[in-house]
Amino acid sequence: MSLTTELKEFADASAKRHPKEVQIIMKKAIDDLVASQMIAQAFKTGDSIPEITLKNALGNNVSIQDILKEHKVIIAFYRGNWCPYCNIQLRALQQAVPAFEAKGAKLVVISPETPDNSLSTKEKNELTFEVLSDIDMNIARSMNLVYKLPPDLQELYKKFGIDLDASQGNEHQELPIAATYIVEQDGTISYHFLEEDYKLRADPKEILEAL
Repeated sequence: MSLTTELKEFADASAKRHPKEVQIIMKKAIDDLVASQMIAQAFKTGDSIPEITLKNALGNNVSIQDILKEHKVIIAFYRGNWCPYCNIQLRALQQAVPAFEAKGAKLVVISPETPDNSLSTKEKNELTFEVLSDIDMNIARSMNLVYKLPPDLQELYKKFGIDLDASQGNEHQELPIAATYIVEQDGTISYHFLEEDYKLRADPKEILEAL
């Protein structure tokens, strides 16, 4: 099953579980993001990535520019280990790692969560690639990928038991949109996937075709 199909099946099942008022809040948040046209300002194919050095799940610094000295890099931004769509995405990416590496690319994923929470994500999903912590989303913000949750969605997340303050180590109530990039060794983006709807992600098959 492709990632796209798996995500759609999960989303359809989730819609049946949630009452209409919950679905309205979630849909409005996505619609407002689309209306804001924030994606128009986000980094895209042809742009050059900023300097990126972040801590991995063990608290060690990892430089994307160092990796680029020997490999292309696939960078995927995700919301956190509390997000079921993110966990489905990470497991699908893990399955594609051998194919990515056969084409000379290393996969790195970036989250707004603290290293401790990223370690939980890595262990839970048995990931072999780097999971990096973008504290306060400085990197995602520099690439124009960050949005603030509207108040009604903040309250809804709290009712779901999602504590962004604890997982991110701040009180910003912000998240990155779904974004995936292929970065060439000169730092130039050669592929981008940007989506306001958190239920949609770049399919590994599409990433492979772009490598």
